[in-house]
Amino acid sequence: MKIVKKILIGLLLVLVVLQAFRPAKNTSADTTNDISKSYPVPEEVKTILTKSCFDCHSNNTVYPWYAEIQPVAWWLNDHVKEGKREINFNEFSTYRIGRQYKKLEECLKLVKENEMPLESYTIIHKNAVLSDTEKQTLSTWFTSVRDSIKAKYPADSLILKKKK
Repeated sequence: MKIVKKILIGLLLVLVVLQAFRPAKNTSADTTNDISKSYPVPEEVKTILTKSCFDCHSNNTVYPWYAEIQPVAWWLNDHVKEGKREINFNEFSTYRIGRQYKKLEECLKLVKENEMPLESYTIIHKNAVLSDTEKQTLSTWFTSVRDSIKAKYPADSLILKKKK
């Protein structure tokens, strides 16, 4: 019994020490290169993106209370970094045109196939679950923006050609 008690005390001490090591939070809220600087974003679309996408795909995450606890904060930080690597709506205008086009196609596919937002996110954030109407609104908007890129840069352009 003494060994179990020592192990538990040791684990508790490790958890307490871990609290001193915190990752930087994604709260810059810099929108200098936001997608809205290059393409019109209707208010309805902005509302949907804010509630269902921006925690992982923008420069401003709204953190839940448990993000203050290590090692959960590290896991969340990695998740946000990965989400921003995939697409960051606040940095979208810095992407090459070909990447913008591709990312919009990916967003369209992921929303239509119910792969975004992630189920691991919506388990806790029930308000982030997309209704059929919201999925249609986003799909229509993604398609519209993607098509505006295609109209500006014809398919025969090297910018939009797919790699073989």
